[in-house]
Amino acid sequence: MFGDMMGMMNKLKDAQKKVEETKKRLATVLIDESSNDGSLKVTLTANRTIKSISIDDTLLEDKEQLEDYLILTLNKAIEKATGINEAELAAVAKEGMPNIPGMDMFK
Repeated sequence: MFGDMMGMMNKLKDAQKKVEETKKRLATVLIDESSNDGSLKVTLTANRTIKSISIDDTLLEDKEQLEDYLILTLNKAIEKATGINEAELAAVAKEGMPNIPGMDMFK
């Protein structure tokens, strides 16, 4: 029984290590998103860190339009990044979970 407990603890440690490695890798995965007309472009990582924003000069003339474009484009990019992030981390967590009776909700 004690051996089983140690085995489970080791599996949990391995899973935690894989999650951390996945988070580091996701920091290098870039998501590009742009407004419908291409006048605003954003790039962020799958960990949802903004890397760049490119704004066409025409948008600088209309503050309200620029704000709207930023909100819409950033939200689309964050939604994509969140989907990638959650799918990757869920896959790693599921793969690394030890088989604990009654805890099969992750499988």
